[in-house]
Amino acid sequence: MTSSSWHAHGNVYLVADSDNYVMEPGLDGVVQVLGVDGDDVSIAIVNPDGSLAEMSGNGTRIAAAWLMERSGSDHVRVHVGPRVVDVRRVGDEYESDLGEIEIGAPETVDGIELTPVVVGNPHAVVLDDPARLDELGPLLETHPRFPNRTNVQVARREGPGEVTARVWERGVGETTASGSSAVAVAAAAFGDGDVVVHFPGGDLRVRLQDGRATLIGPAERVRA
Repeated sequence: MTSSSWHAHGNVYLVADSDNYVMEPGLDGVVQVLGVDGDDVSIAIVNPDGSLAEMSGNGTRIAAAWLMERSGSDHVRVHVGPRVVDVRRVGDEYESDLGEIEIGAPETVDGIELTPVVVGNPHAVVLDDPARLDELGPLLETHPRFPNRTNVQVARREGPGEVTARVWERGVGETTASGSSAVAVAAAAFGDGDVVVHFPGGDLRVRLQDGRATLIGPAERVRA
């Protein structure tokens, strides 16, 4: 088995090419490489609690950076479940076409107003003070409203096309940043257009158009 550690704004994943890996403390997940065919890589994303994530904006971007390092290509495709994420290297960052997203109608759960968003995986976005994540994150992740659990974001609009957020990832807990969460926050807060999402770990950029999302951000190797 070969493996390497990568991060995206402090969101740390181990990339492993077999299922014989160790979920070390401090990891936000494992990108398990199931197969490589030229500029295409098939992956599974494993959370620290052993559950599978249907999608990960940061995880797929890290898988793309890993494949680009091996192949020398600036354009690859990452297959995760039924989705194919098209990723291009643009300077020092990576632009990922995450595909179609679904923005649900705002609803109230136990007195908490939220917007459900599907980015290949489930999200519950609460537009409130991000300081409330410690309270709302674990409560909503396991709420009966979400039988398969959900990712939770608490976000505050800062101005046109700008929002500050914290994220509670399903099966992980709080993380410094999250790609699919950035898309969910942008969609719930603005619905369309170009949005900058400020996370504790750094900024991610989201482009929303015609029900599709593009995510732009970094991915870096931590160690071999």
